Amino acid sequence: MKTVIMAGGKGTRISSIASDIPKPMICIGDKPVLQLEIESLRKQGFQDFIITISHLGYVIQDYFKDGSDFGVHIEYFNEEKPLGNAGALFELKDKLTEDFLLINGDVLFEFDANRFVNYHKEKGGLVTLFTHPNSHPYDSGLIIADEDKCVLKWLAKEDERPLYYRNRVNAGIHILSPEVLRERLDKEKVDLDRDILKPLCGKGVMFAYDSSEYVKDMGTPERYKEVSEDLLSGKVERRSLSNKQKAIFLDRDGTINKYVGFLRDIDQFELTDSAAEAIKTINKSDYLAIVVTNQPVIARGEVSFEQLDEIHQKMETLLGKESAFIDGLYFCPHHPDSGFEGEVKELKIDCDCRKPKPGMLVKAAKDFNIDLSQSFMIGDSDNDMTAGSAAGCKCIRIDRDGDLLKAVKQALNKEI
Repeated sequence: MKTVIMAGGKGTRISSIASDIPKPMICIGDKPVLQLEIESLRKQGFQDFIITISHLGYVIQDYFKDGSDFGVHIEYFNEEKPLGNAGALFELKDKLTEDFLLINGDVLFEFDANRFVNYHKEKGGLVTLFTHPNSHPYDSGLIIADEDKCVLKWLAKEDERPLYYRNRVNAGIHILSPEVLRERLDKEKVDLDRDILKPLCGKGVMFAYDSSEYVKDMGTPERYKEVSEDLLSGKVERRSLSNKQKAIFLDRDGTINKYVGFLRDIDQFELTDSAAEAIKTINKSDYLAIVVTNQPVIARGEVSFEQLDEIHQKMETLLGKESAFIDGLYFCPHHPDSGFEGEVKELKIDCDCRKPKPGMLVKAAKDFNIDLSQSFMIGDSDNDMTAGSAAGCKCIRIDRDGDLLKAVKQALNKEI
């Protein structure tokens, strides 16, 4: 599969770091970020690259040449006049005859690219977006998708957004079919997001690939400092799903949100005092933050799946406002006992996912390649502790509505 890297940006927001070279040539550690991108993909079998250049593009060409010194083949497309961040794709469409990987040139990443490609093929769509939660969803473009991960809406920064939303952000990595380039737009500058991808929403042809892997742009001095530290510490490499992950599993009611018994009304949902700071602390560590929660209110007929989803959107929105995010969310909708008015009979079963059974943790371990023996379960009940132990995790119990931050720090300090 060909890889197109868009490397023509001027980098005005990061000009204080370097103003005399293209943004993708700014070094993180001892290598330009563009080289780190190419090396990451090359070791996974990607060898055919096209780099679109513009501002000071000769610096990139002089450094990489034909790519042979880096074990790859590189061609270039030089935008002599600005075409927007996607206009060059239409000029290259004769070379893009099969699905291709499209990447922004200012992103530091380490992800399992072949897993991403396989997902794209399984979905069979025209476009797959690499999506993830981030620490600033309130000023990022949001991707709204259905249960099958089919993209329904693309909310850019300037678009009105709902009160509550899932923290799912486009990461700047895509797989595109040449079908999306069939008709050239009648405009000089073409914006990838607004002109090509956003119009595909709701048409059943674009899918989200949610991942916890490391993908961050270095477009501001603050983000440049952060990604530099992450690369030096080895965090970037460790976050690839080709490596075993570690997680801190979190109960929801009484651990993340204040306990109100069976939470049925979205207005009852409030974060505990330390929840956001605790989860932000996990985000900065090598651990994933994954929620596992029993929700028998579904089987009891007291809350619908749609209502529960809205509650969880509120949770992600409130956390996002505090620069915190969860990497995964698993809930059990079942309940073994019958006799409730309005109950959903097909959900009244003795399942394998309801805590104290470890099913949700085991499922998460499969999805995220987690080493359960290197992971923790934090919750406020016997069921949480039993489920965590059954999965092979270390367990830390807190008081209901207790200090989650203290428990997280305890887990991180243990370093099994």
